Parts: sequence; C-alpha cells; structure tokens
Amino acid sequence: MAKIGFIGTGIMGKPMAQNLQNAGHTLFFSEHHDPAPADLLGERGVALATPKEVAQEAEFIILMVPDTPQVEDVLFRENGVADGAGAGKVVIDMSSISPIATKGFAERIKATGADYLDAPVSGGEVGAKAATLTIMVGGSEAAFERAKPLFDVMGKNITLVGGNGDGQTTKVANQIIVALNIQAVSEALLFASKAGANPAKVREALMGGFASSKILEVHGERMVKGTFDPGFKICLHQKDLNLALEGARALQINLPNTASAQQNFSTCAALGGENWDHSAMIKALEHMANHSIRD
Repeated sequence: MAKIGFIGTGIMGKPMAQNLQNAGHTLFFSEHHDPAPADLLGERGVALATPKEVAQEAEFIILMVPDTPQVEDVLFRENGVADGAGAGKVVIDMSSISPIATKGFAERIKATGADYLDAPVSGGEVGAKAATLTIMVGGSEAAFERAKPLFDVMGKNITLVGGNGDGQTTKVANQIIVALNIQAVSEALLFASKAGANPAKVREALMGGFASSKILEVHGERMVKGTFDPGFKICLHQKDLNLALEGARALQINLPNTASAQQNFSTCAALGGENWDHSAMIKALEHMANHSIRD
C-alpha cells in the first residue's frame, strides 16, 4: 500500500481521498493549507503541519485545488511541496489549471528529482464518489505506470495523453464540450417549454434518440426539477472556459460557441448564481426569455 499526500479535500477531493483510503492506502493531509475533515483522519489519515511535511512523508503527492494560483502556492510557497519533494516521489496535480503554467510547474518540480503528472479529472461529484472519473494524464510513461494503480481506484477511463501539459489541454477541451452540451440542452428545453410542451416529457422522448447524452440525462433532469446544488460550480466552469478563451487568443483561433456559453455563465453569476451547479446555465436563458420551464 502507498503513502499518499492529498491536498484539496473539497467537493470532489474528499470522496477521491476516501476511495484511496478504502483501498488501503495511508493519506497525509496538510493542516496549514487544507484541514482535513474529521472522517478522513484516523488509522489511514494523518494530519501534518505543512505541504513540505506531507511531501517528505509521502511517495505520491496529489493536489486537488481550485485554480492555477492555488496549485502554485501549494507547490512553491515557503514549506511547500517542492521543499519536501525529491527523488523517488511523484507529484500529481489533479486540479484543472492552465496548461502553460503546468509545463513550468513540471520543470520546477522535476528539478528537485521528483516526477510530475498533470492528471485533471471529469465526472463531477457523482464520478468522484462512484470512483468512475475520467482521468486525462500528461507526463512520462514511467511516472504514469507508477501512479496507475492509484488512478484505477479513483476512475475508470484513464488515458496517458502525452507530455506534461497535455492532460490539462485535454481537460480544457472536455470543458468546452460539456459547456456547449449544457447550453444545447438548456436551449432545447426552454424552446420546448415556451412552445407549450412538457419539458420533462420532451427530455424523456429525446433520451431514446440520437440527441441522447449524459448531459441530457443528468443535467436535463436537474433543469426540469430545479435542483442546482453544486456538483460542479458555475464559477469553476467559468475558470475553465477562461483558460479555453485565453488559449484561443494565444493560438489565434475563434471559439464563438465557447464565448457564448461563457456569457451565459456570466449572466448566472450576475444573478447571484456563481455557486450554482453548472446545469443552472438554463436560468440565464430563462431570465432573458422571462420564462421558466418549471412554471
């Protein structure tokens, strides 16, 4: 069984950590950065003071934090992970952050003698709890093979995409697809409801045809029922689409539908919904149409 540092026990990080513990691994948490919930501590959960101490004790150090600045802080602050990393260790960033920054972080960590994998995930809170996450990995094949047994505990579709940064690039592409599918389902259900059809029945009918998708199944149901407690917050999806649009500018390409989806998320945030589940994008369209599909 492995000794694993785990920093970032939020909506998705906590069940990921629990699955690793349930598989028999011992986890170390940093009290300074991310005090672990009490139910993660005990026989297989140890609280240490700093990320440096976590890195010193662990063979693998997993990060699951919100954004690029938080990853940089955990890695390179005074008494950060880099201060405790060294030969034989693997730092695994499972956050969703900038692919460009990731390449720089990887080089700085590898200079300590440790290896580095960027391994962002898709599947939301549901996938984290069920250990069915899709994991997109960038890094060396040797480091990937060492970490693969841990990934197998947390996910099902696990792919080594390429070198450092390629995992994060894949996650940005994933978030573009998810956002545009949420927008498509939102527009379709709003159209159906405004035309006088029952959106729940429309969704049921579409589930049996070519328009069927995981988004229509899971988020379509959320839209119909109005259950927008976050599995993945709008503010986090905004962050991911910002990465996509910033990358598009650097690459001199146009992502018009991604920009449209980001505007809809911005409308939700303006309505006070930055912490709603991202399926609540439909509320932006409802606001503009002055029509709710749940009335």
